[in-house]
Amino acid sequence: MTTLVKSPYLVFAISFFGMWLSVRLGSFFRKRQSELDEDVRQDLDLIVAATLTLLGLIIGFSFSMALGRYDQRKNYEEAEANAIGTEYVRADLLPKADAARVRALLVGYLDQRILFYRTRDESTLQVIDAHTAELQAELWSAVRAPSGEVPPPIHSLVLSGMNDVLNSQGYTQAAWWNRIPLAAWGLLAAVAVCANILVGYTARRAGGGVVRLLALPLVLSISFFLIADIDSPRRGIILVRPQNLISLAQSLQGH
Repeated sequence: MTTLVKSPYLVFAISFFGMWLSVRLGSFFRKRQSELDEDVRQDLDLIVAATLTLLGLIIGFSFSMALGRYDQRKNYEEAEANAIGTEYVRADLLPKADAARVRALLVGYLDQRILFYRTRDESTLQVIDAHTAELQAELWSAVRAPSGEVPPPIHSLVLSGMNDVLNSQGYTQAAWWNRIPLAAWGLLAAVAVCANILVGYTARRAGGGVVRLLALPLVLSISFFLIADIDSPRRGIILVRPQNLISLAQSLQGH
């Protein structure tokens, strides 16, 4: 299930097939029953309407959850760029040799952060994370004990800036791990299957008509795809682009 929701295209394919099968199953049971009384049909129509309303609400809540997490990732990308850029400027407060070392490390660290946003391969991501951790240790060591005499207030300012750089990476990682819970996906799938079975069962014509049996599964599958796409940081169409980090890297090339 975890692997499934990480791939929006797989979510679309499986959800469309599953919901189409649910509609066909409802239609199959309907054809094996005698003609429904008008009172029974009205009751079933009411149940179908209520089920579809509930499904629409759950889809809306799920979309809101995914969109909130997407916005959070964008905000943390901007915060990372600001923290790195601020610390790059504050390096001027250190002795010349220490400032040059900190700046060189920050440029290398910035490159790794851009790669973190761009890569989609899990094995490559592990290498990036390991290199990032090494650079973080070197950066903290570089500002913790500068070689020259640095006044305590200035040293505290530089340390605070570096702390923001390191913390921003942790916040970003937490935001990328924060996904829609599997229980929410399970609830969404269960209600969607029930809704499609009911739609197929209440079809007034034998077989329900091709359009009716395909319309709801297709629309719901597109909705599921969009939710999974927004909720998947490294898969699909809608991705968080490291625009602020790239802009910062371009601005630092002239220094």
